[in-house]
Amino acid sequence: MQRLPISLVADGMVVARPIPNPDDPAGMPVCGTGVVLTESLIDRLRDRGIQALSVEGHPVTIEGEASLDDMLAALDHRFRKVTTDPLMQKIKAMFRKQTIRSMEDVGGH
Repeated sequence: MQRLPISLVADGMVVARPIPNPDDPAGMPVCGTGVVLTESLIDRLRDRGIQALSVEGHPVTIEGEASLDDMLAALDHRFRKVTTDPLMQKIKAMFRKQTIRSMEDVGGH
């Protein structure tokens, strides 16, 4: 999942989290999870004042953003002092799996 400014959202991307109504954040969302975005829907969201939204996968490379390899190397570095601790290695494996999942390109986008 990736959070993007509306200016980087493109036709065919899939909404990963409900988009709250800017006029009533506690009310019904403007758009729900799993909706495939179209140019007209993106325009309507922009007109409603939506500035950013979460999409499935990791469809856009943003300058300065860490790559998957960078993120996994940082994870290895964080856990370097506990390589013999089985519990810490299980925790590391869970973080690794979640990191990879968050960067996957879900749905072919």
